[in-house]
Amino acid sequence: MGPHLRTNKLSFLKRCIFFLFTIFFVNNVFSQNLKLNSFTKDINVNELKNLIYVYASDFFKGRETGKLGQKRAVKFISEYYESLKIKEAKGTESYFQRMKLNISGDIVQTENVVAVIEGSEVPDEYIIISSHLDHEGEKNGEIYNGADDNASGTIGVLKIAEAFQNAVKTGFRPRRSIIFLHLTGEEKGLLGSKFYTENPLYPLEKTIVNLNIDMIGRIDPRHKNNVERYLYLIGTNLLSSELHEVSESTNNNTTKLYLDYKYNDIDQSECIYYRSDHFHFVKNNIPAIFYFNGIHEDYHKPTDTAEKIEYDLLKDRIKLIFFTAWELANRYNRIEVDKNVDYSKLVNCRRYLKLYDLWGYS
Repeated sequence: MGPHLRTNKLSFLKRCIFFLFTIFFVNNVFSQNLKLNSFTKDINVNELKNLIYVYASDFFKGRETGKLGQKRAVKFISEYYESLKIKEAKGTESYFQRMKLNISGDIVQTENVVAVIEGSEVPDEYIIISSHLDHEGEKNGEIYNGADDNASGTIGVLKIAEAFQNAVKTGFRPRRSIIFLHLTGEEKGLLGSKFYTENPLYPLEKTIVNLNIDMIGRIDPRHKNNVERYLYLIGTNLLSSELHEVSESTNNNTTKLYLDYKYNDIDQSECIYYRSDHFHFVKNNIPAIFYFNGIHEDYHKPTDTAEKIEYDLLKDRIKLIFFTAWELANRYNRIEVDKNVDYSKLVNCRRYLKLYDLWGYS
């Protein structure tokens, strides 16, 4: 056999191996996606619409912290977990982490709602999926129902929990434990997340990530005339390079949304990075992603109602967050914290550090 013939055969063999590897890889990704999609069967337009129309109805009176509507909201959430047979978190009473908050000089009794699915192999490492359950309440005789802010996030967490429970039922329990955390008092100054991080039900040093969902049901003016199906991601790479990589690769292999990083900046002019509950986890050196659709014309108005939600887009956004949580829960090693954030040079957003009494900056 001459050298040219041997070279051709080797080249052919290499191409065959590469082809077989490609087929194996594509088939593996396809099988994985098929399995994950079976878990997310209940994340669909009809169920999302039914739940948001309930949670953003007048019955809940705008869900103001400590008021009757908020009490009805936490009952609704806890009963949903009971119906799914998902356990209450340790240290709670019927899923409630009770607290007393000082709100404008008044002592208000309120509660976070916390459920847990325990991991199979690394149950003492935790992924927290959070959303705030409260809203603005009633003002001048009008109810602020908060369909986007934050019925969309609340229902998103419930449906993600349901997807994880579907996986458990079919024999696919996540390796790490998943905490589903519904936070009170966000509209009063991120008070429920502050309380949780100061009184954690599970060790913060064992909490590997927070995926926080706050307003994911609408389209903002910046994207109104665009065809891409987008979602803002905030904080992905600020404490952990790996978290950003996992988030990007998961999206590329599943929902293929356009991930917009406009607000992923600690000194961006609108200071969005500081304006939801993930911030108290970041303060404790826990990597976080804040999922957000941007500010729209109905933000904090009584016109933020259920019929304005983009339910098909909401479905895909919730699925992306589930797929990301699934990857983080089941990868062999926990993601690493490999970055620090320097807040000392803030200009636009320095007021938030003073407002929340953070890091000693004034």
